[in-house]
Amino acid sequence: MKFRSLTGSRLGRVVIAAVPVGVAASLVMTGVANGAVPVSFAVSGSQFKIAASSLDGTAFSQYAGVAAEKNGTPHPVAISNIGSASLSDLCQSVVTDTPLGKVGLLISAGGGGNPATATDLQIGLTDLQGDATFGKIRIGVDASTVNTPAKGEAGGFAQDADTIKISGLKQTAWSTQAGVFTLNGLHLQLTDGKECF
Repeated sequence: MKFRSLTGSRLGRVVIAAVPVGVAASLVMTGVANGAVPVSFAVSGSQFKIAASSLDGTAFSQYAGVAAEKNGTPHPVAISNIGSASLSDLCQSVVTDTPLGKVGLLISAGGGGNPATATDLQIGLTDLQGDATFGKIRIGVDASTVNTPAKGEAGGFAQDADTIKISGLKQTAWSTQAGVFTLNGLHLQLTDGKECF
């Protein structure tokens, strides 16, 4: 993930440039070793992709977690929480191999200047790309003290921010949940394997 700006200082920009690798590795490896916070439901055996031309959110935090399948198979994830989010040109896709070949489910919403919105959004992700700007970010806070209602385990590595903006969002995830998810202009279709990216 490429970060355009964090603060007015050059040091702030240099420090945040290390977040994708450093935080992801620390969150997942340290969190899994210490029994990270689990995603709150059993996940399927397939990851899915989410894309948006832009995401604007408030009350952001991120820490290590584990998404587990019903059979107990664990998948390390970075759990991202966003208190309220607005997503323009949202796309979500998942592809499954079947006896008939690849079958995909493609969902789009939030186009035409009428973005999709979510409250209490939580994502269990494994990859995130885009140009991001954080407002009042804190890196290296204890996961149990992040400034969001959802928190990680005491002693875990985390980051939080008052605001988050990502342009050209592309992410791969095991789970997404929200208090309310409003999909304006929803279009759901079966495909022969087409994905968001």
